[in-house]
Amino acid sequence: MDNYVKWMDGHSRLVKIILCIWILDITWAVYRIGRAASKQNWLHMVLGILWVIAAGTVGWVLDLVWIILNNRIFWFRED
Repeated sequence: MDNYVKWMDGHSRLVKIILCIWILDITWAVYRIGRAASKQNWLHMVLGILWVIAAGTVGWVLDLVWIILNNRIFWFRED
């Protein structure tokens, strides 16, 4: 999963925006779960799984706005 997280982080802003489109936002849900798993953060992993449901409703809009403004997805800072 670490490779997937690094691969998603390495994309340009345009590709990240394209991946925020309604159906494609599932890639960011997998990213959230993978990042939480690689850091062994169980709370974020549960929230990432719940995000799969939210991505179909309002989650993709939040991701889109956050990437346009901050070049990162709408999520908690884990740095």
